[in-house]
Amino acid sequence: MKVGGRFDIGQLADSLPEPLASDVRKIEAELTDEEKASKRWTLTWLEGKPTVELDNGPTLRG
Repeated sequence: MKVGGRFDIGQLADSLPEPLASDVRKIEAELTDEEKASKRWTLTWLEGKPTVELDNGPTLRG
């Protein structure tokens, strides 16, 4: 079992696979400064697969 967690914009979780990390970076590049300061990512693992969700934003599945 892997434990997820929360992380800030620009601070990718170490356990995030590169293809998903690349998608996270693309989304972060489109955020406003206000969004970057106020939003965080949530990383969860389901059956060994990562899911990241931006506060009130998109959800990405690995």
